[in-house]
Amino acid sequence: MVKHQGGFRSDTRRTLSRNPRSRGKISLTRLMQQFKEGDRVAIDIESAVHKGMPHPRYEGRSGIVIGMQGRVYKVAVMDGGIRKIFLSNAVHLRKL
Repeated sequence: MVKHQGGFRSDTRRTLSRNPRSRGKISLTRLMQQFKEGDRVAIDIESAVHKGMPHPRYEGRSGIVIGMQGRVYKVAVMDGGIRKIFLSNAVHLRKL
């Protein structure tokens, strides 16, 4: 049998593809946005930027910014009753 190959971005053709009207350059406003501790954010992955991308399973979820670590934000998300913390670049977050 052949071993299943699965990486970070496997099976995400539709999830990580961009809308035809939003293709092209990334918005500078979205790149340079800043959040404060306690802000509620939605995870909206920008597929053109691979650095600081959260796992695609968190696409569309909401979380709370709990701090910074370098230039990325620490975001807490509830996943099946368990609180998970992950790092995400600002371009992959949207303020609620």
